[in-house]
Amino acid sequence: MPRDHRRLPTLAILTLAALAALAAAPADPPDAAAPPATEPAAPTAPPSADARAAAINDARATLEQYVEVRRTISRERLQLAEGRQVLQDRLDLVQREIDSIKEKIADADKNLAAADEKRVELERRAAALRAASQSLADLIVPLEARTKALLARLPEPIRERIRPLTQRLPEDPATTRLSIGDRFLNVVGILNEVNKFNGEITLASEVRQLPDGRSIEVTSMYLGVGQGFYVNADGTIAGIGGPTADAWTWRSANDAAPALARAVAMMKNEQIAEFVPLPMRVD
Repeated sequence: MPRDHRRLPTLAILTLAALAALAAAPADPPDAAAPPATEPAAPTAPPSADARAAAINDARATLEQYVEVRRTISRERLQLAEGRQVLQDRLDLVQREIDSIKEKIADADKNLAAADEKRVELERRAAALRAASQSLADLIVPLEARTKALLARLPEPIRERIRPLTQRLPEDPATTRLSIGDRFLNVVGILNEVNKFNGEITLASEVRQLPDGRSIEVTSMYLGVGQGFYVNADGTIAGIGGPTADAWTWRSANDAAPALARAVAMMKNEQIAEFVPLPMRVD
């Protein structure tokens, strides 16, 4: 408690004691030792009991008011101290919230800066990819055109083998819905099959139309995509085929039929292998 509260009981006791002494004291007797006055003093009447009681009551009321005022002041000081502490706690809480918000803002600024850097990097990569895509688009169009031109010069067996791929070549590159990647994969698949066929000797049973209009069944033998032969079963009719500037063509070569018949028999393991001279066609 405040210091004034400790002093109030002592002050009250002293005040009440003084009032009690005043009330009990008799009228002052004349001083025998006092020197005689030149003029006789007027007699003084002692205070009445009512006056002394009124003085005591006034003093008591004043003291009670004083004590109440001191109590009120002490209570107000205590409440002020408590209010100041509550206010300080609230200020500390608000300051912590402000610091937290500032920290979050700083983190957000860092994240925004990192996001901006990433966005710039992604835009740069996107621009590079668009440039690369355009370069590939400029490359695939002539590549598809050359592949189409090559198809006409290929023999029938390889054209049949790659037909599922060649059907995917776009008629109009400007309006196709195929992606650049799919178009490249398609062309690469065609060229891979052609290259594989070009490294093999292939036998195929085919129906060939002769110059006189007859159609006969023959066995065709292809040396890759550069040379082809056909011969009928009895070895009397034969022909030589090869690519020209815009197509694969055949011409009759009946004089080579026996040699071609032996070569086909060796390919079918029906005859022992031996050297067989074959006619070659170069256009």
